[in-house]
Amino acid sequence: MPEPPRRRWSDRVVRKRRGKGTLETADQHLLASQSPEFLHTDTWRALRIESEFVHGFDALARIGPAVSVFGSARVGPRSAIYREARRFGRALAERGIAVITGGGPGVMEAVNRGAREADGVSVGLNIELPFEQRLNPYVDIGIEFRYFFVRKTMFVKYAEGFVIFPGGFGTLDELFEALTLVQTGKIDRFPIILHGSAYWRPALEWLERDVLRAGHISAEDLALVSVSDDVDATADMLVRHLRGKSPAPRSPARPTKHDAQ
Repeated sequence: MPEPPRRRWSDRVVRKRRGKGTLETADQHLLASQSPEFLHTDTWRALRIESEFVHGFDALARIGPAVSVFGSARVGPRSAIYREARRFGRALAERGIAVITGGGPGVMEAVNRGAREADGVSVGLNIELPFEQRLNPYVDIGIEFRYFFVRKTMFVKYAEGFVIFPGGFGTLDELFEALTLVQTGKIDRFPIILHGSAYWRPALEWLERDVLRAGHISAEDLALVSVSDDVDATADMLVRHLRGKSPAPRSPARPTKHDAQ
């Protein structure tokens, strides 16, 4: 497998690691002379939260039309899900759409990889965890977050749609948060697409059979989500959504030598 091309990370976003699982930011360096007690106050935490928002807004404000893609971190390159996600990342890039993932392994890596191979914009929003999760090598714009809620804001703010591949708790969390935000009118309606009907069918049947019948949601709520098994059809659906907005998607990226692999 050829080495990934040189990363194009912004120095304002990703900085040199000081130790396992930690990063050195400009704010930490600036405020390091403060007393240790201050570093554990809510005031300090508020400054760190503000810094994460600023870094995220600064890094992502100019990426163009983008789609956030979620899925399991526990699939490898030999799995069918990984291969589909890689194809999907490439399909989006070829249509001039940036990809935003959690920046980790599995589906996230596959989508970033596909976008990179088609010369697209590949974004990874990593999260600090008790077990270290490094940004995958196919991310061009990488941001490290301490706080889940700041990271979640970036997924929603800069995306024109969500595509959900099979995954676990984190994937389900992103799915239902997006549905809730659209249902309650907190964000404009945008495509929320489940990829892999065989995987998602039982969950949709449960929603219709138990949740809808109990009156906890409406039929209109169920209509907020779509299902697809075809990466090109999903990508085209997102393009149609973008055509109704301004600005329009950029021109498709030219095929690269990676397309033959």
